[in-house]
Amino acid sequence: MKLATALSERADIQRRISELGVRLNNNAKVQEGEKPAEDPTELLGELDGCMNRLEELVARINRTNNETVSGGVTITDLIARRDCLKERIRIMREFLNAASEQVSRYSKAEIKVLSTVPVAQLQKDVDAYSKQLRETDERIQELNWTTELI
Repeated sequence: MKLATALSERADIQRRISELGVRLNNNAKVQEGEKPAEDPTELLGELDGCMNRLEELVARINRTNNETVSGGVTITDLIARRDCLKERIRIMREFLNAASEQVSRYSKAEIKVLSTVPVAQLQKDVDAYSKQLRETDERIQELNWTTELI
C-alpha cells in the first residue's frame, strides 16, 4: 500500500469516527418505552473497530514518515517545514493587511497614520515563502505517492 493511500484511508476513518460520535450522542437517551434509532452497542463496536484501524494506520504512517529520507531529510522533517511555512505565511499576511490598511483623514489637521514596515518588500518575502511552501508540499505529495507504507 502506498503512503498516499494510507493517508486517504486515515482521513476516511477519522470522518467515520466523528460521525459515529454524533450518532452515539443522538442515541444516548430515549423516552421511556421507546427504542433508539440505532443500537448504541453496535455503534460502540463499530467505533472500537475504527479506532483500532486508525491506531494501526497512524503508527505505520508515522514510522514511514520517520524512516523515509529524500534529499537528506525525512518526510517528517518536510511536514514540519510545511506546517511552519503555512503558519508564518498566515501571520505575515494578517500583519501586512493591517500594515497596508488605509486610514481616512477628513482634514489635514488630523493625525497621519503610517505603516511601520516596508509593506512591498515584506510582500515579496511572503511570495518567496509561498513558493517554498508549494515546492515543499509538492515534494511531500510526490513522496506520498511513491513510498510504500512500512
